[in-house]
Amino acid sequence: MSEGITKEAVSEAVSAPAAGAVPETGKEKEEKKVRKKQHPDRMSGILVHPTSFPSPYGIGDLGKGAFDFIDFLYETAQSLWQVLPLGPTGYGDSPYQGPSAFAGQTLIISPDELKKIGLLTDEDLKDIPKWNNRRVDYGAVIQYKEKLFRIAFGRFHHTPDAGLLDDFDAFCDTQQYWLDDYCLFMALKKENGGKCWLDWDKKFRSPTPAVKKECRKRLADEIEYYAFLQFMFERQWVNVREYAHEYGIKIIGDAPIFMSLDSCDVWANKKYFQLDSTGHPLNVAGVPPDYFSATGQLWGNPLYDWDAQKEDGYKWWILRVKRQLELVDYLRIDHFRGFDAYWSVPAGEETAINGQWVDGPQQDLFLALQKALGRDLPIFAEDLGVITPEVEQLRDMFGFPGMKVLQFGFGDMNDTTYIPHFYTTPNCICYTGTHDNDTTMGWYEKQPEIVKDRIRCMGNTGGDRISWDFIRFAFASIAKYAIFPMQDLMYLGNEDRMNTPGVAAANWCFRYTKDMLSEEDAKWLRKTTELYDRD
Repeated sequence: MSEGITKEAVSEAVSAPAAGAVPETGKEKEEKKVRKKQHPDRMSGILVHPTSFPSPYGIGDLGKGAFDFIDFLYETAQSLWQVLPLGPTGYGDSPYQGPSAFAGQTLIISPDELKKIGLLTDEDLKDIPKWNNRRVDYGAVIQYKEKLFRIAFGRFHHTPDAGLLDDFDAFCDTQQYWLDDYCLFMALKKENGGKCWLDWDKKFRSPTPAVKKECRKRLADEIEYYAFLQFMFERQWVNVREYAHEYGIKIIGDAPIFMSLDSCDVWANKKYFQLDSTGHPLNVAGVPPDYFSATGQLWGNPLYDWDAQKEDGYKWWILRVKRQLELVDYLRIDHFRGFDAYWSVPAGEETAINGQWVDGPQQDLFLALQKALGRDLPIFAEDLGVITPEVEQLRDMFGFPGMKVLQFGFGDMNDTTYIPHFYTTPNCICYTGTHDNDTTMGWYEKQPEIVKDRIRCMGNTGGDRISWDFIRFAFASIAKYAIFPMQDLMYLGNEDRMNTPGVAAANWCFRYTKDMLSEEDAKWLRKTTELYDRD
């Protein structure tokens, strides 16, 4: 069992093959043709999280809905699929406040795929609740899927499939460097009624090796259950990713820069964070007052102790990025400017006003990542907001593409940064909007008439499908990557936005049904993709 991150863990994890790979099941596969791109420097794709896929189980998953979506990408000549963070969700059901930087989101494990390998039966799935197929009810979904997963785990112990058991053992061995602590953390969290680890008994807040050993023995079954769930997530995700690759589609992942305080990563690696002797944060993350907020934004995440991270050769970050690149092809990192300098607010402040800028690791971190991984880093930099020349220099030093959001350009008549015909480099990603924006149709309805007139003029339309105009603007730009949220293809309104920043409830719930992807949409998207040489 691991006791924190060691040099050996870094070496083994960096040199190990992609985790969770599974052998062919013997099922005959349809022959697929990877489309040879005519213009490899012009790519396009769709932003949609697996939780949004059609599924009878209350939340999108890695079953048929995922494979159907990849088919749709192929049929419409797309080459990119962007997701939100693939980890488990935390406070407010947010994938940006999860309990682990390494674990997968088990809620998207497909019951149908579990049935295919004999871990669930038709009888288990006969009484499916009547879900809202356009919204995720996380509380009810968690209860329902937990029941199914416990049944599947019970059958797993008695499966006649020796290969499945061998794969599980191999997965646990390969991923031990994070899996051991994560499963122990989750088992202890369950034993403590879901409380934050800071509210556990003192001996469990900072357990010694002896205490960990005792806990692993006492909670062995529960620990194995959490390992089983991670194995099943990995197995299903790898199958989905391999299917995407067969069609020539690459996946863009997402990683929040900061970790939730109530996470395994902070609990198990306290020296890498700015904490006091009891584990409470000394300083927390946020952004200063600006045009949008007179008091700034107080995020509350514990800040990294970058000196301690550097002293250990940035091992935690190396392992984190390596793990994510086992799951995705590109990695978008949220709040990239925090690597140059971050806004540090003393813990206990009620607003972000009384903070200060503190230097981050800057180029040292990315040089260490390049050296450890032995490759150029396929990282996308979330560089939105007020960005300094130093942040731009850091981004450009490593060739990371930055982000351009059309809504920001057209909403501010004086800001040319985000308007396509003012782009100065193709090394960027042009978005119609992101998961934090309103849908383009919802955004458009709130704009003053002068802005609407400008957009209608550029799009040469009557404004009934402005989101399609924005997709065309993005595709026509010089940006190497053009990406739009699924909602914009369906020209959906405000009620279908994914997230409203600053609002704690009712986010991350968007779902669509299969019939919402019409033949008309598919034909238009493919034609537009080919017209602007992104096929």
